[in-house]
Amino acid sequence: QVQLVESGGGLVQPGGSLRLSCAASGSISEINIMGWYRQPPGQQRELVATVSRDGITFYTDSVKGRFTANRDNVENTVYLQMNSLKPDDTAVYYCNDHFKWPWGSWGQGTQVTVSS
Repeated sequence: QVQLVESGGGLVQPGGSLRLSCAASGSISEINIMGWYRQPPGQQRELVATVSRDGITFYTDSVKGRFTANRDNVENTVYLQMNSLKPDDTAVYYCNDHFKWPWGSWGQGTQVTVSS
């Protein structure tokens, strides 16, 4: 069973950038579509982006043009590059096998806070 650990979060000012990483203990090449999700304060978890084994991506409307997801199937790591960050992007960010959405188990996530 593949275990996933998110990292790279932190406190940034509006307009800043962060790069999140999702490191897998096993081979992510076995997973067709990896997904990034976030849970803002007081809200439910929502889909942010997906990236397929071949690098095909999908983004929710609120992050299109600002976020970029990609994956390295050799290093078994998934990334989320976040640019032009807004306060509304503040959330705990998670990665997971998109096939398991929305009923799969979740890790600790990584906190992203966008504030002046």
